[in-house]
Amino acid sequence: MKLYKTVLGQSAFKERSPLFSSRQRSTFILFDGKKSVGEVLSQAAGMGMTQTDVDYLLALGFLAAHPVELPADSVPMPLESVSAHGELAPGEPRSERQRYFDAKPLATKLTASLGLRGFRLNLAVEAAEGYQELVDLLPKIQEAVGTKACRPLVQALMG
Repeated sequence: MKLYKTVLGQSAFKERSPLFSSRQRSTFILFDGKKSVGEVLSQAAGMGMTQTDVDYLLALGFLAAHPVELPADSVPMPLESVSAHGELAPGEPRSERQRYFDAKPLATKLTASLGLRGFRLNLAVEAAEGYQELVDLLPKIQEAVGTKACRPLVQALMG
């Protein structure tokens, strides 16, 4: 399958959105609609890019299976309103995968705000490839940024 950058993805890339990890940013450039996902992953293997990262970028709407053209009068949606997997019906349980996709950008943003003081923790968050890995990092994140600042992250992981 070949993937294309979306307007939203290009906008997030230009804004240096914290929703991208460093390896995702570096690999995002390679998605041109000409190379298959397998080719991109093999080119980015040295950076540690995985299919999970590709799935994450697809879920955020940064990549699409078909070129997406917007009408000239349309305005891209602000990044704050992007949901990794759309709206859920009230009371519908969220899977660990959905929780991971909701929580990872929050964890990245929190640890990135620590600057050099949180560099290692930020790297650990960016390397987390699943729900349980983020849950395991939660106590360290809470200790670094405080319990109050972590409330949205806890809600995303546990909710």
